[in-house]
Amino acid sequence: MNKYLIVGLGNIGDEYRHTRHNIGFDVVDAFALKHGGLFKSDRLAYVAEVKIKGRLFICIKPTTYMNLSGKAFKYWMDKEKVALENTLTIVDELAIPLSKIRLRPSGSDGGHNGLKDIQLTLGTDQYPKLRFGIGNNYPKGMQAQFVLGNWWNEELPVVHKKIEKCIEAIESFAFIGIEKTMNSVNNLSFTQ
Repeated sequence: MNKYLIVGLGNIGDEYRHTRHNIGFDVVDAFALKHGGLFKSDRLAYVAEVKIKGRLFICIKPTTYMNLSGKAFKYWMDKEKVALENTLTIVDELAIPLSKIRLRPSGSDGGHNGLKDIQLTLGTDQYPKLRFGIGNNYPKGMQAQFVLGNWWNEELPVVHKKIEKCIEAIESFAFIGIEKTMNSVNNLSFTQ
């Protein structure tokens, strides 16, 4: 059975629920929910298993807080013996507008602390990432408040459409591969 590790990045705690920085958790929650997976507390993460047409998806939401995401990523990748190219990390991205998502087989951390820790732990940036654009519509000096803040009401229709598309991208990543999936999602533009 082909195995995939789907890593949603976020912070644990009610104060972070459904914030921009926790979109990785929200996407992985929606993916597991669609396919009947239930999260349970396990070592370094909340974990759900989902089986779809002969493929096993190990979905994790690290409980280490964002800055130590690499620890949970590596533990579950090693424990489940998942090849690095069969991992997919879902993360918020300031440098991408709200209207976009971006899938890549590798790439820098872009200043994201969760990705920075994964890269440091793995010793490489050569692992697939699905970046959920959150835009950078905030006043100077207010980046942390923006990232850790809730979505604005007018953003929610786009956010919900993008979560649905991210679920499709995870499925497509496993069934037709990253290159074809990139071609189908990277040029999309989401509007309200």
